[in-house]
Amino acid sequence: MRILLIEDDSTIAAALKDDLQMESYTVDVVQDGDKAEKYPLRNRYDLILLDIMLPGKDGFELCRSWRSAGLKTPLIILSARDQEADKLLGLDLGADDYVTKPFSRRELLARIKALMRRCQELAGSADVYDIDNLHINFQSFKCTRENQPVNLTATEFKILQVLFHHRGEVLSIDKLMELVWGSDVFLTDRVIYTHINNLRSKIEPDPHNPSLIVSIRGIGYRFDG
Repeated sequence: MRILLIEDDSTIAAALKDDLQMESYTVDVVQDGDKAEKYPLRNRYDLILLDIMLPGKDGFELCRSWRSAGLKTPLIILSARDQEADKLLGLDLGADDYVTKPFSRRELLARIKALMRRCQELAGSADVYDIDNLHINFQSFKCTRENQPVNLTATEFKILQVLFHHRGEVLSIDKLMELVWGSDVFLTDRVIYTHINNLRSKIEPDPHNPSLIVSIRGIGYRFDG
């Protein structure tokens, strides 16, 4: 698996690269935001690890630019900025996970493996879903509304796939987290709320009155499509 690591601190970058290579990952390191922007558009990567504070364009700008361009490569933000507002902004811009510094090697590897497992499961699904003007192909990793592409992140696709496969059932927040992220990753409820809101804004005819992803007060969510 090929990873793009964007980190301006040489010491952190070298240590991370060594740790990842010990796990048999191939790692390219870029330390400048302006230079990093073109890398995933010109080269194929299985995962991007992205710092926020960078010379040139910062990580938020890069994430926004890539997702706007339709890049769906799984992306994990690595940042010392641990405020909830920063985490939610990163997720809103299309990051699939947000890991705060300092983090342990085991934690990061667990997050990487969990994210890649979700992506592999997504690629292995052959389900196609059509309702009204919404078309979702879980195999080709594509979604369109009224024949226009809808850019969903890998995590958004996975959440949608889980809800779709359990349509008509009410999934609690904890159960949804387990099915999407696995039991080895700890997240707050706020992360689920953010992803659900992002999904609704992209696929619902009226995000303020959702008819596909329905909230069940005090319990969780149900897919009614």
